[in-house]
Amino acid sequence: MKVAIDVMGGDHAPKSVLDGVELALQQHPTVSFTLVGDENVISASLSSHERVQIIHTTETILSTDEPVRAVRRKKQASMVLMANEVKEQQADVCISAGNTGALMAAGLFVVGRIPGVERPALAPTLPTVDQKGVVLLDAGANVDATAEQLFQFATMGSIYAEKVRGRTQPRIGLLNIGSEENKGSALYKDAYALLKQSDLHFVGNIEARDVLTGTADVIVCDGFTGNIALKSVEGTAMTVFSMLKTALTSSVSAKLAAGVLKPKLKALKDQMDYSEYGGAALFGLKAPVIKAHGSSDATAIASAITQGVQMAEQRVIAQIHEQMKDEKSSS
Repeated sequence: MKVAIDVMGGDHAPKSVLDGVELALQQHPTVSFTLVGDENVISASLSSHERVQIIHTTETILSTDEPVRAVRRKKQASMVLMANEVKEQQADVCISAGNTGALMAAGLFVVGRIPGVERPALAPTLPTVDQKGVVLLDAGANVDATAEQLFQFATMGSIYAEKVRGRTQPRIGLLNIGSEENKGSALYKDAYALLKQSDLHFVGNIEARDVLTGTADVIVCDGFTGNIALKSVEGTAMTVFSMLKTALTSSVSAKLAAGVLKPKLKALKDQMDYSEYGGAALFGLKAPVIKAHGSSDATAIASAITQGVQMAEQRVIAQIHEQMKDEKSSS
């Protein structure tokens, strides 16, 4: 198996990406890597390894670039060349921590969409209190959606949760403004009806306060709603830990208490650490495309690599493709 990686994408690239590759080389002894970026930088930073191939380029897509225009015009950008490796079947998986919009555009225009999938969905895995994680989709690939598209998101998320997250009969929840069946807009009422009559293990509406409680294994929504939910969770976590740090360093007695609580606090922080869950998969494309968090460290990059490897090993894309064909033939 081969993983193609955009070395130049991300807030801490290329160092964090290359450090993550070093970890992944140890964790996955049968996986080889194609690293796309400045060969001089890569060779100087990464220890020589027989399972690493380098595609040289100095062109990158910046966070300030307009995504679609950048993908179409910057043909030699590290992200575009990375996606092309998957398109040409020279790699099984591609991973980038760069511009999210550009990666979605590269996924659509270069990798291509699975026949039958109307829209791809961005699907991060969020930490939960039971430490099993919950897959949220769509987290921003589509500002709006139809009920049929939400149903497709649920189908793709269910396959992923079962094959990669190890969930038997994954519980599907619909993110809504209330738990009652008649809540929400016409879109969500229609989506509820589709999910309720399907063979998926649908557990009903999920309110935003229950996203991290472990009530569902997969939570479905349109990209506008999902992105707000995702950023709200991230912002709340950062704020709470910042307030806690301030409170525990405000006096001598507080510092003494912090010393006693330090192991528990570290365990809590680790439990809420996104880096252990990999990146956000772009479901609905012809190959696994993983968007690592822009601020990913080496651990997060290595986790994203593991996520992509597991998707390829478990034939998640092939199973989504087969499911879409079955639904089309039965409709």
